[in-house]
Amino acid sequence: MRYLLTVLLFISGIASADVTGTARVVDGDTVKIDKTRIRLHGIDAPERKQRCKKGVYMWWCGKKATKTLWRYTKGKTVTCKGNATDRYKRLIAVCYVGSKDLNAAMVDAGMALAYRKYSTKYVSNENRARKAKKGVWSGEFIYPWDWRKGERLKPGKPGKPDKPLACCKICKKGKACGDSCIKKTYSCSKPKGCACNKK
Repeated sequence: MRYLLTVLLFISGIASADVTGTARVVDGDTVKIDKTRIRLHGIDAPERKQRCKKGVYMWWCGKKATKTLWRYTKGKTVTCKGNATDRYKRLIAVCYVGSKDLNAAMVDAGMALAYRKYSTKYVSNENRARKAKKGVWSGEFIYPWDWRKGERLKPGKPGKPDKPLACCKICKKGKACGDSCIKKTYSCSKPKGCACNKK
């Protein structure tokens, strides 16, 4: 009986089948196919709310990573191959569109890093992206695993005034409020975001 329980507990951490279908992108390293959440093996992308820096400008590298993965998968059949789950019950897998390895493609684009803690499979991809200064490698950033621990980029360089964030939305009729636009007669209660007033 004890042997049977041990076997069942072991099997519960193993995903027995590959998953194929239309992927809904959760973030730069996570997708969902039907009811299965899938974490892309061996890579770590900036978190959705994470910002990176290029020169004196901040940009939403987490949102860009999510958009990049969405662009690779939009309207395509995705196949994810894996045989284990993580503590959040996500399938750990390498995902493909046809023969294209999406995990590798994200690292090649500089929108994800090789997650050496779990695999060295994509280190050469990362080295090429870093050399070509693609994606996050075009400037400064915090490694996603350190960002999750609370580390953040400093907003500007000592002795130099900060320039505004690159605008994510230009307000032509209304006024900027956080990351969006509101009517000029409204009061804004949101913290300063990336929306800008038209000049």
